[in-house]
Amino acid sequence: MKIWSISLHNIKSKPLYTFLSVFILSLSIALLIGIQQLKNAFKNQIEHNVGNIDLVIGAKGSPLQLVLASVLHLDNPTGNISYEEAKKMGKHPMIQSAIPISYGDNYKGYRIVGTTKDYFGIYKAELEKGRYVSASMEVVLGATVAAQLHLNIGDTFLSSHGLVENSLDVHQDAITVVGILKPTQKVIDRLLITNLESIWDVHHHEEEEHEEHAAGHHDEHDVHHEEEKEITSLLVRFKSKRALLSMPRKINKDTNMQAALPAYELHKLQEYTSIGFKTISGIAYLILVISCLTIFTSLYKMVKERAFDLAILRTYGASSFQLIQMVLYEGLAIVITAFLLGFLFVKTVFFFTLISMQTNYQQDVLQALPFKDLLQIASLIFAMIIVSVVLAIYPIIKMNISTILSNEK
Repeated sequence: MKIWSISLHNIKSKPLYTFLSVFILSLSIALLIGIQQLKNAFKNQIEHNVGNIDLVIGAKGSPLQLVLASVLHLDNPTGNISYEEAKKMGKHPMIQSAIPISYGDNYKGYRIVGTTKDYFGIYKAELEKGRYVSASMEVVLGATVAAQLHLNIGDTFLSSHGLVENSLDVHQDAITVVGILKPTQKVIDRLLITNLESIWDVHHHEEEEHEEHAAGHHDEHDVHHEEEKEITSLLVRFKSKRALLSMPRKINKDTNMQAALPAYELHKLQEYTSIGFKTISGIAYLILVISCLTIFTSLYKMVKERAFDLAILRTYGASSFQLIQMVLYEGLAIVITAFLLGFLFVKTVFFFTLISMQTNYQQDVLQALPFKDLLQIASLIFAMIIVSVVLAIYPIIKMNISTILSNEK
């Protein structure tokens, strides 16, 4: 007896019940997979990109904003700080390394970051081809930037002022691509890395174009420019974690700068966002329960309505186990179809949503969900469906063939 073919025939004979069961179950699966993927993307952003940065020093303002802007490059900076003061701070005996970064320009929405060669070490980034920056107006591209913008070694471009793509405030100094990094799956993939001099020169030239100077005061202006060099922030790594207890408080109290702890600030952000994740997860689990009830109702109704047909099958030699198999196969067919549809739906929605938003973070959100997480979701759904099937087959277990056949006659 072809149990599978009978199960498929039963599914086709009740299209409305089948559609509702598959639709509701696939919706709950899509929500569960989607929210888990977003949680993983957020977690990856934090864990992979904080790296060994113990402290961020920048202008006064929101410490969370400072961390998001300087570490994850997801926000606007709180302002600029004096480069001379930052260098003095970096010489503190408790500091192992202090990496300056400066930005405020972009190319087609991707941020241009001025820094030192030590910045690559934070993300263990290596060159795929070309070389590192050695002069002003040179740039090394992150892997995502090079792939998305189709730039190669030797190409030149004009940057735009601000952190959002625009064609109204374009600098006149051409920037040359000298290197391309290997993919790291970290924030540096989405950045264009240059030296601090490039950032200063671009804005210094811009200031000169808007100001009229007397020939006799030109040297004085150059000296003034030299004294007023600024950076966005300083990425600090301590020699000992004990410095975390005293140095941030001292900087915040005794200087006009602000010290923010990336791990602490991002942990707070994770706690805030977890409320939303938990809410959506709760809704997904509620829909999952409803979908399992729908499947149970459908299977139970099928067993009750086809009691006579099932009794006939028993008289022709079908065992109770085979009848139970038939119901189980129906449930599994619905679950497998719903799981595949839910999974494909999530991938499709994320892909097209991120493209339409023109965001630079596709690599984090579109990363494959770990097999362990998929297995956990699949196991939960399978367990709930098994419970639904077990409840639905109760009439088969208690089936009295003679009574059913006599009543039907």
